[in-house]
Amino acid sequence: MRETIHAGAMKRRQTRQVRVGNVLVGSDGPVVVQSMTNTDTADPIATAIQVAELARAGSEMVRITVNNEDAARAVPDIQAQLDRMGVSVPLVGDFHYNGHRLLNAVPECAQILAKLRINPGNVGAGAKRDTQFAEIVEIACKYDKPVRIGVNWGSLDQSVMARVMDENARRVEPLDAGAVMREALVTSALESAQLAEKVGLPGDRIILSAKVSSVQDLIAVYRDMARRCDYPLHLGLTEAGMGSKGIVASTAALSVLLQEGIGDTIRISLTPEPGGARTQEVVVAQEILQTMGLRAFTPMVTACPGCGRTTSTFFQELASKIQSHVRDQMPVWREQYDGVENMTLAVMGCVVNGPGESKHADIGISLPGTGETPAAPVFVDGEKSVTLRGDNIAAEFQAIVDNYVATRYTKKAG
Repeated sequence: MRETIHAGAMKRRQTRQVRVGNVLVGSDGPVVVQSMTNTDTADPIATAIQVAELARAGSEMVRITVNNEDAARAVPDIQAQLDRMGVSVPLVGDFHYNGHRLLNAVPECAQILAKLRINPGNVGAGAKRDTQFAEIVEIACKYDKPVRIGVNWGSLDQSVMARVMDENARRVEPLDAGAVMREALVTSALESAQLAEKVGLPGDRIILSAKVSSVQDLIAVYRDMARRCDYPLHLGLTEAGMGSKGIVASTAALSVLLQEGIGDTIRISLTPEPGGARTQEVVVAQEILQTMGLRAFTPMVTACPGCGRTTSTFFQELASKIQSHVRDQMPVWREQYDGVENMTLAVMGCVVNGPGESKHADIGISLPGTGETPAAPVFVDGEKSVTLRGDNIAAEFQAIVDNYVATRYTKKAG
């Protein structure tokens, strides 16, 4: 196992540290992966099953919608079902409009949730806004729960927006409309945090977010917020979109901020493909963090894109099989071995870069390209180990990977 050195990643921004269940957020802790269910929370079985799927995929917190009394009363049943399934993951309750009423009516919901998420633009209008916001914060204080104050551009507190616009109009050199919007987002988040502390919530129980759907606006908002406070920050586009668009937009925005040391938790808000797995958002979040060298979750497979030298699709099929195999095995490997998530693999399609890339990985295979000798050398820790031939290359290579894990990584006690 050769040490992988990740150069260039900047030092993390120093923040307060917030405990959410058994997870520490902020300070020097790792960037935490979050996700959110899309089931009807009032259906505790369906919701618990999806929470379990997300947790097993690697989500370290899972947010659920609590939008009515049926959903609030289902939270204890969801937690009980997760306990029966042997799944331990902090549940975060997402509240809009009626959170103050629900938490007062169903105190057991507040007791069980590991964190409350409040959108200050959706807690009430006018005089009711601060009162209803304070009610939720008081409940959080009563049960010692952290709160994420999550501002969204689509539901921004209009009184804050109007005030920022008025202040801008009095400037000698007024800001443009985009800058005014960004200032209103940051102002709403920071003023809400100040109000929460005034009500009695300790500063080390607060996480902030200010989400938009534009990549450049998100980067600008979080740079400004990071400069003006030391609360941990949750990153993510409000709505990333579907498929490659959502993945690219999320990666573009979050990678810039993470590289600058900004961000303590992340969520990739992908629109699932019809029939697609909700867990994709977890996989994308993990891959962003891992490819940036910030965390390791599962062995990564390097594979060449293919060219005229690789007219066979075999190397593509093998790369896909190996990537699926290691991801499927990780829940077992993680329990049995220390450090296996750092393993690197290479599946290469021809002699041009194949041997070189394979030597740089812990395990690599260089498959024959068009017209090359039908042999596939395998490299282990930079040294040629064996040459595979015939129809069983895929199974034999997979066996080499499994054997490497079993013999090179320290088995956990117990």
